[in-house]
Formats: sequence, C-alpha cells, structure tokens
Amino acid sequence: MLGKHLTCVALGVTLLLMLSHYPTSSEGSRILAIFAFPGKSHYGMHSALIKELVDRGHHVTMVAAFTLKHLNLGQNYTEILIEPVYDFWSDVKAYFKAETVFDLSTIGVLENHFMLEVIGFTTTEHALKQPKIQELINHPSPQGQYDLLLCEQFYQEPFLAVAHIYNIPVVTSGTLGFENHMSQMMGLLSPWSFVPHGFTDYSDHMTFKERLLNSYYSLAEDFLREYHYFPEMDKMVQKYFGHLNVTIPPISQMEKNISVMLLNSHLPLITARPLVPGIVFVGGMHIYPPKKLPQDIQDFMDGAEDGVIFFSLGSNVQSKDMPDDKLHIFLDVFASMKQRIIWKFENESIPNLPKNILIKKWLPQSDILAHPRTKVFITHGGLFGTQEGVHHGVPMLGIPFYCDQQLNLRKSERNGYAISLDFLTITHDLLRSSLEKLLYDPKYRESIQRYSRIFRDRPVGSRETAAYWIEYVIRHGGAPQLRSAGLDLEWYQFYLLDVIAFVVVVAVVVILVLGYIIKRLLCGVAGGSSGKKLKVN
Repeated sequence: MLGKHLTCVALGVTLLLMLSHYPTSSEGSRILAIFAFPGKSHYGMHSALIKELVDRGHHVTMVAAFTLKHLNLGQNYTEILIEPVYDFWSDVKAYFKAETVFDLSTIGVLENHFMLEVIGFTTTEHALKQPKIQELINHPSPQGQYDLLLCEQFYQEPFLAVAHIYNIPVVTSGTLGFENHMSQMMGLLSPWSFVPHGFTDYSDHMTFKERLLNSYYSLAEDFLREYHYFPEMDKMVQKYFGHLNVTIPPISQMEKNISVMLLNSHLPLITARPLVPGIVFVGGMHIYPPKKLPQDIQDFMDGAEDGVIFFSLGSNVQSKDMPDDKLHIFLDVFASMKQRIIWKFENESIPNLPKNILIKKWLPQSDILAHPRTKVFITHGGLFGTQEGVHHGVPMLGIPFYCDQQLNLRKSERNGYAISLDFLTITHDLLRSSLEKLLYDPKYRESIQRYSRIFRDRPVGSRETAAYWIEYVIRHGGAPQLRSAGLDLEWYQFYLLDVIAFVVVVAVVVILVLGYIIKRLLCGVAGGSSGKKLKVN
C-alpha cells in the first residue's frame, strides 16, 4: 500500500517538474498590432485574434481601422483608431470606371492584382498620415517598448518598417488565405503545375492550357510586385520613415524577415501543397459557438416549416446597389418559394416586399447559419462566409465578384456542396432551378456535412493555434529556425534559372561540337572517296 502511495507521489512530482519546464505562455507580453486596412469583413479575424491574446494576459496596443470597444477588452487593450474610415471602393470604382462593385465581376486575374495595388497604396498612406501613427513612428525611445509586431498580410508592407524601429520580430495574419507570391516571401517554391493562382477558378488538376495560363499569371504577378509594386511602396517607406536614424531595408527584404505567417484557410478548403513551418493555417478563427438570435429573427426562423434561405453578399458587395433587373429576379423567385428568406439588404426599404422575406441592414451570419432550419446560404464566396457555411454544414449558392471568390466557389462546386452562378447571366429559371437542387437533392447536404466534419477535425482550435505561434515567436525573440534558405537566393537562383541556363548552354555547346566533329568526319570521308576515284581514273 505504501509503495502505491510512494508511486503516486513520485508521478505527481514528475508531472509538476514536467509542467514547470514546459515553455511559458509568454503572459504579459507587449504586442503592437497594426491592422490599418479598412475592410470590415477582415475584422472578423482581427478581433478574434486580439481577443484571444488579451484573454491570455497579453498587453495589446492596436492600430485599428474599426474600433473593438464593443468587445470590452479591459485595461490590457489600448486602441489607436484611424479616423475617418477610408473609402477605398471609391478609388477602385474610379480606377475601373465602375458605378458599383457589381460591375467588377468581369475583371481578370491581373486586373485583380492592380485593384489590390490601388487599395494598398491609398489605405496605407491614409493610415501613415495619421498624427497618432506619426507619434508611433517617431517615438523618442522605441527600444524595449514592445515584444512583437503583429500586422495584416494584405498590401500594407510599409508597416513592416515599424519592426525595425522597435527592433522586434514580426508575425503577420492574412485574411485571403494562401497567395502565390507568398512563395518567395517564405522561401518556398510553389509548383505552378498544381497550385492554382488565387484569383483563378482552376483546380489542382489543371489542363495544359490552365497550367500555361497559371504559370503566366503567377510569373506576371511576381514581376509586377518586383518592378512596379515594391518600388512604389519603397517610396512610401522613405517618405514616412526616411528621416529616422534607423536603416530601413527595401520592402522585398523586410517581408522576408517575417517569422510566422498566419493564414485564413484550412483543409479541406485549401488543396494540399508544399509548405514551410512558418506558414500556419488558422482558418475559422472567427467562428464561435452560436449565440441566441434576436427575438424577431428567432421567431421568423422557428416558424419556417419548409426551411430558411439565408442571403448575404458580405460587407463590400451590397445588395442595395444591385441593378433593378437582377433585384426583381431575386424578389420574384423568392416570392414563389415555400421557404422563408432572410436577406442582408442595406437600406431596408424594398417596396411591396413579399411576406416570406425578412430584410435587415446587419445580420448575425454565423448564428443564422447554425440554426437547424437554415437550408441554403446564398453568398458571394468570401473566405469568412464560405468557412461558416462549411462549419455549419449549409449548402451554398455562390455568386462570385472578384479576387479569391471565383476560386473559393469553384472549389466548393467541385467538392459537391455548392452551385456557382455568374451574376451577369442569372435568370429566373436558372436561379430557381439552382435553389431547388440545393434544397431537394440530398447529395449537396451529405457532401457539405462530410466536409464540415473534416474542417472541424483538428488537434487544436484555430485561435489557440494562432496564439501558440505568436507566443512561440515572442519566447524565442524571433524564429530564424523556421526560416528557409530559399530566402537568401536571388530570384533567378530561386527558380533555378541559372542552372537551366547552364544546362542549355552546355547542351548547345555539345551539339555544336558534335555537329562540327560530324561535319569534319563527313568532309574527310567525302574527300577520301573523291581522291580514290581520281587515282583510279
């Protein structure tokens, strides 16, 4: 008996020793978070990440485009608010001569890149001009103020210079998921043969034509970033940081010093591909257990005996701007259906609204999708909404407009739980038949429930994963051990172009030498034959 007690005591002591030697959670670290891009949807991920860090005892100072005061984060949270909120869509619409965001549904892959360049230039400079940001940049004693810079991986690269001012490591979080240019940033060669560019709708099993175009788009983006985007951003860095007694490297070098990149995706919503340890997928970070719905929405859904269709185009594409002909198509089809429709419609003033439709300017999207009576989700295909639809197991009718939405919805369609439509070609019959397939064909719900189980199946939750890697970088003062040697190569070395050129030159030289030898041999044989004939004669 005494032996058993001694064994238990020994095991307890051993466990305590193990826990005492386990890496600390870096509680009380001072984190500077810069999320300057004024994209409302992006703040689903940002707010979840900041709340997780504050809840774990960290002190977070956040440069924010939108306030997080509604989260009541307490004394460990300090906010530097960028005011006013910058209207970047006005710049985008002016650049493409578009009246509304609906007009952007036809722009191409490289045009999407230029759109993001416009957004990046204007929103970054708007933030850098802020007096409070200038105070942050011109701090008289920056050393020792913070332990980490956390910023968004979204065309805001000049803010990486802040890490050099404060001499701290960098972790970034990206709301778009994996983009092909992240290949060079993390020293990884993404095979264009099966990793599709994020603005195409290609699968990972591409035809020859698709592989050709995918290579063209990816290479063209690399050159545009290197020779157009980076030089412009470097000018901005010099404009706002050049007066400091700190050497600020070029953008292309600064982004290669990112310790860890947290990306908003996760299997099976992203295809399998080569990765380095510094790229961590944390998709679904914004999804929490469902909360109680507002009473009017709860009653409307509870009374829907034939189910509910939920319609939201996100925060950037607004239904109130929909052309009248398309608006009437949706209203006519919805009015003819047995289901009830909840529609995020921004002005709540549709005349003669059918009784089975409830419209509101804002809706708790994830909580509505979690309701058991939600049967179909009509979405623009943004990553946040797509993840929520998969998480809650709701089949989707997708209407993509720009950037990664095409890829997200084509992938969902190939996985068998969505139907994707082109907004410009939607008709009454097409919309109705697509909704009826999703409602009554069981294969769509069976497929998304299977993918939902896969998406949820993780050893650790996404917020915990993100916090772990942030704390990892803080604990070790950076993460050079995660750094790929590919970052030290020139671009032509990275893509083995020098090796290919050497092989080609050697091959050409060998062919020329062999050709010369063969020619001399043939000439010698021909000369010998002529000599013999002459002697005989």
